[in-house]
Amino acid sequence: QVQLVESGGGLVQAGGSLRLSCAASLRTSSTDATGWFRQAPGKEREFVSAITWSGGSTVYADSVKGRFTISRDNTKNTVYLQMNSLKPEDTAVYYCAARRFVSTTPDLYNYWGQGTQVTVSS
Repeated sequence: QVQLVESGGGLVQAGGSLRLSCAASLRTSSTDATGWFRQAPGKEREFVSAITWSGGSTVYADSVKGRFTISRDNTKNTVYLQMNSLKPEDTAVYYCAARRFVSTTPDLYNYWGQGTQVTVSS
């Protein structure tokens, strides 16, 4: 069973930066793609970014393009989300998820982490 563990969340002022990490317990073909999603109170879970196993293909939500960067280190089975120029509207619980192919649809992901809180103060 694949386990995903997120870390790196916290409280930051607007304009600041955070780097989230998502460590997978093992690699299988069913977890070649990793996505980041977020959920703010009272809102649906939304797509943030995703990356293929090779790192050669990445996808971003329009709301984070130019500010967030997804990357991975396969020697550590870890995917990162570098978040710069953070805004109060980025405040949410951030989740990483894995499946075989990249998708922006959360329901298609098979494995999920427990989430990490990101709070951006104005």
